[in-house]
Amino acid sequence: IKTHTFEFFLQNRFYLFISCAFCHYQAWVRLLWLLLVGVGPGSRAQQGTQPQSIKIEGDITLGGLFPVHSRGPAGVPCGEVKKEKGIHRLEAMMYALDQINSDPDLLPNITLGARILDTCSRDTYALEQSLTFVQALIQKDNSDVRCSNGEPPIIPKPERVVGVIGASGSSVSIMVANVLRLFAIPQISYASTAPELSDNSRYEFFSRVVPPDSYQAQAMLDIVKAMGWNYVSTLASEGNYGESGVDAFQQISREAGGLCIAQSIKIPREPKPGEFDKIIKRLMETSNARGVIIFANEDDIKRVLQAAKKSNLTGHFLFVGSDSWGAKISPIQDQEDVAEGAVTILPKRASIDGFDQYFTSRSLENNRRNIWFAEFWEDDFKCKLTRPGIKYELGRRKCTGDERISRDSQYEQEGKVQFVIDAVYAMAHALHSMHTDLCPGSMGVCDKMDPVEGRMLLQYIHGVNFNGSAGTGVMFNENGDAPGRYDIFQYQMSNISNPGYRNIGQWTNHLRLNLEEMQWSGGDRKIPESVCSFPCESGERKKMVKGVPCCWHCELCDGYQYLLDEFTCDMCPYDMRPLKNRTGCRPTPIIKLEWSSPWAIIPVFLAILGILATTGVIATFIRFNDTPIVRASGRELSYVLLTGIFLIYLITFLMIAEPSVAVCAFRRLFLGLGMCISYSAMLTKTNRIYRIFEQGKKSVTPPKFISPTSQLIITFILISVQLLGVFIWFGVMPPHTIIDYEEQKPPNPEFARGVLKCDMSDLSLILCLSYSLVLMITCTVYAIKSRGVPETFNEAKPIGFTMYTTCIVWLAFVPIFFGTAQSTEKMFIQTTTLTVSMSLSATVSLGMLYIPKVYVIIFHPEQNVQKRKRSFKAVVQAATVSTRLSQKSSDKQNGESKIEPDRSQ
Repeated sequence: IKTHTFEFFLQNRFYLFISCAFCHYQAWVRLLWLLLVGVGPGSRAQQGTQPQSIKIEGDITLGGLFPVHSRGPAGVPCGEVKKEKGIHRLEAMMYALDQINSDPDLLPNITLGARILDTCSRDTYALEQSLTFVQALIQKDNSDVRCSNGEPPIIPKPERVVGVIGASGSSVSIMVANVLRLFAIPQISYASTAPELSDNSRYEFFSRVVPPDSYQAQAMLDIVKAMGWNYVSTLASEGNYGESGVDAFQQISREAGGLCIAQSIKIPREPKPGEFDKIIKRLMETSNARGVIIFANEDDIKRVLQAAKKSNLTGHFLFVGSDSWGAKISPIQDQEDVAEGAVTILPKRASIDGFDQYFTSRSLENNRRNIWFAEFWEDDFKCKLTRPGIKYELGRRKCTGDERISRDSQYEQEGKVQFVIDAVYAMAHALHSMHTDLCPGSMGVCDKMDPVEGRMLLQYIHGVNFNGSAGTGVMFNENGDAPGRYDIFQYQMSNISNPGYRNIGQWTNHLRLNLEEMQWSGGDRKIPESVCSFPCESGERKKMVKGVPCCWHCELCDGYQYLLDEFTCDMCPYDMRPLKNRTGCRPTPIIKLEWSSPWAIIPVFLAILGILATTGVIATFIRFNDTPIVRASGRELSYVLLTGIFLIYLITFLMIAEPSVAVCAFRRLFLGLGMCISYSAMLTKTNRIYRIFEQGKKSVTPPKFISPTSQLIITFILISVQLLGVFIWFGVMPPHTIIDYEEQKPPNPEFARGVLKCDMSDLSLILCLSYSLVLMITCTVYAIKSRGVPETFNEAKPIGFTMYTTCIVWLAFVPIFFGTAQSTEKMFIQTTTLTVSMSLSATVSLGMLYIPKVYVIIFHPEQNVQKRKRSFKAVVQAATVSTRLSQKSSDKQNGESKIEPDRSQ
């Protein structure tokens, strides 16, 4: 080849072939070969491979690419005729051309022609067919070619295609766009939606009147979010449409956040047997992801539904289908129960009434320009046309030619017809604007538009803005994409008279979805859930699963925690407890020991009885103050001791009273004072008896400090020690009240209470009583030492029994008091234990020391008489006898003979 044109082509275009060679190697090698050997009609005719095409004459020629036939089996490029996607769309282009050519206002005095080709739904075959559109741009030098008579050959000049309408499938459009870009031929598609085609740097001459799948993906994402789903799977047919659609959906969902992809499954071009069963099994591995986003062709959709039904999963999967599903019946035929509730989207469109009138009026006689119409006729009416050289098939009726579309066959306008018409009109409006600017006032095509410059035409295409065939605006953005306008459908079967697709919303840059019109399997109106993890209950925080932002585990904010935010539990302040729903904190109720509480009733009852009894004893002693029994009991110390007993009973009321500064002060003062007074008096008595008894063993001289005055002084000295300690305590730490929130803080915060109490810890309480306990123990020791005193001699033995019993009471008090330190009702138990123990010890003292005397005074006054006054000498004799008796008792135990005691005393 020695053409300067082709050398220039190779120099400037060859690098573009190399860039695409890796994608479709065989197709590009074949293309390169065809370009090298020539693609003119003559060369094709010589090879006998002239492609069938529709040729419509006109001043300006447009190309057309339509899938008139389906993909053929192996080795055969074309299969059966496609009535809707092929013939309907093809006729829509011719209808649009007729409308434009008859419009006096659009391209006046200019006729649009067309060269329409069949792509056979195969990208490589479509690539070969599209070479027809670039024939006129490849001029060869035929100066060295001569006919047999020496004349130069007459080669008809191919028509120049200024723009192409098509193609249908995205993979076909991508293949063709690579060729048309080399020759600067604008292309407007009516059905290709792959997001890849929005790349202006690679497909700058490509435009489309349908929105790209990136808009569709955004619409599907908005639908998913509107239904509250955050965990879905994706399913895509292998190829540009399916894979690009899912990629766009995943990309948009990542950018938006809040949605996770559980499974992303690809359906092979040539699925093996059992492939769809495996797909369903994979989807069930993440069964919570009930929502399935599906970008697939009709056949794959149908087989997915069949596999789901076979696996008895009817109603489990909730499909959201792309426009390849749309509102079509064929993908769901015989699988309606599985498809129930499926939400699908479709570019907003309308049925064009003018096209219906046009197409239904087509017949074999008036539509000879469509070379494939006879084939459509046979398929539509299920008859056979007789052609010369073709034998008539037996068993199939003969076509009469009188059949009519829609009357004798089922007819429904194909969904993309509107977009085919809009694509043709967009090209026409661009040419009209171009003609107005370049050829003002000129009739027909002027020199500036002969030929039409492709790059300039592309700018006019991007600038069009008109109302399309459905009344919606037709325009393009900087990438050549149309605005996103979608109708949203749901396939419904229940509660409607006519099962089918129901329009439930629209999407035009934002979603408008009527959720109340949606219904699901069995007519349920509640939107099913497709989430990885269900929302946490009130008071539960989310513990995220690493790497999966839509999945989490719910953990309860336990104890005294509340939900700070959806991921964090925090502790309530020490004086508060969480709300029941744990969304915040509330103040902890404050309590105190109430008078009506069982913990208070028993101690108060005992104290009242004790106070009445003590008052009675004091009154009796005062009334019979000069009687021998009262005088013999040591009146001065007895009144002191009875005062202490009275104060012991009185402290019960202070311990139960509502804490205040005054109450707390009196508690400190009187808690140990009553016991201190009682045991100081008893210790002084027992000590006096012991000293007298011991002194009597040694000499007849009486011991010191045994007079009543001395005894009172000793007692008050002992009492002053307690008072001194209390007043020091007052100075170091003034009394005040506190609210203890730890005492009643059980695991269940509903039972938490703050306890109003005085600032007396367990340790300070024991220290307050410790001096009295020392006096009590010391008194008990002296009582034990004085046990040898004769019973009729004095009060030594009653005091001894009193102290023994008191020790037992306080020994029981210690484990009860400290054993309940961990109880949630510690304050109540300890207060009751303390007051009851004090009342019991006071009652023991009162009962053993004074009740018998009161009994004698009141009921046996004859015994309340003066007895012989004992001198210290008598005490000494009694002590001597007592010593002898003890020795004899000891000798008897050692086996010695029994000695009768001396009873002369």
